[in-house]
Amino acid sequence: MNSDKIIAGFIGAGGIARSHAYSLNSLKYYYNDIPEIELASVCSARKNSRELFSKQYGFEKACELNEFTSDSNINTVYILGPNKVHYEHLKAALSMPSVERVYLEKPVCSNLEEEDAIRLLASEYPGKKIQVGFQYLYSSSVREALALWRSGKLGKPIHFDLKYYHSDYLKKDYRDKRSNRLTPAPDGGAMADLGSHIISMLIAFLGNGIEITGALQSGHFDDVPSASDLFSQINLYEKSTGAVGSLSASRISSGTGDDIVFEIYAEKGALRYSSATADYFEYYSEESGTWTRKMVGSNYKPVTSFPSGHVPPGWLRAMVHAHYVFLTGSKTELIVPDIEHGLAVQRIVRETADHLKTFRRVAGK
Repeated sequence: MNSDKIIAGFIGAGGIARSHAYSLNSLKYYYNDIPEIELASVCSARKNSRELFSKQYGFEKACELNEFTSDSNINTVYILGPNKVHYEHLKAALSMPSVERVYLEKPVCSNLEEEDAIRLLASEYPGKKIQVGFQYLYSSSVREALALWRSGKLGKPIHFDLKYYHSDYLKKDYRDKRSNRLTPAPDGGAMADLGSHIISMLIAFLGNGIEITGALQSGHFDDVPSASDLFSQINLYEKSTGAVGSLSASRISSGTGDDIVFEIYAEKGALRYSSATADYFEYYSEESGTWTRKMVGSNYKPVTSFPSGHVPPGWLRAMVHAHYVFLTGSKTELIVPDIEHGLAVQRIVRETADHLKTFRRVAGK
């Protein structure tokens, strides 16, 4: 047990910050061995939003970034602002002498220069823990599916297909409220926002040796920049095994709600999962000739409007567990998404943007 007191500060006071505040406050209901947690400070660009957030969720104070980074008591920082300022905020947080750990929301940054700078930052502060916010890796079914896959029972992968679809950006009022997510790729767009989660999953299953060979995009609205992908698909190749596949992310797939699906086909069997049925995954064995449904059991009900009515069951519970791993250094997980994992994902996101530019030029868009 880590008995050191956690003195936490948030950089960002938006919707995802609310989910993190909930998770921190909920840890005590799930686990007996967490350290004491103090919600010390929250900062964001807008004075009204940070002050309201501080009052509503129990932080001791709200402040501007320069005051936040001067606080010598904070030892844990959550970076929860827009993608385009993640690098700036990570640099500021790591430079705080008292900070021991940083939780960085995905995607980790917005361009190649920032990727290189983050890798250098991480090397300059080797004693400081950085964990990236890919909370789907912590959902029960994904964790158990990963354990089965890594057992080798299904053999070497041959091909794969991963999707993360939802539909809310079909509505103009929804797009208007989230215009900051519609910036050109790789800062914004479907692949950065949604696709990064399933890129993270694919890397967890197949490793970092994944290369992108091409990309496509579709969907157009006059109020959305053409360089911000509403739907995009990438073709991928895993070098060590020769496995190939596709991965697609969409904000405009009608009727999907918020759905993650992945399928991996291998020499001795296959594996599939959908967040629409988050309480189980399925696998096929050539030896048995049958599909097996592996019920995981998670007791996440009831599903409520918080954090959002469209997220799959287990999303918030997985985030709570991610915080547990982050704060305690638990060794129970097969993978913890560190900064190298985040940068591996970011490389695919950034290369996707380059391929999309090529596609738009060829297609005359």
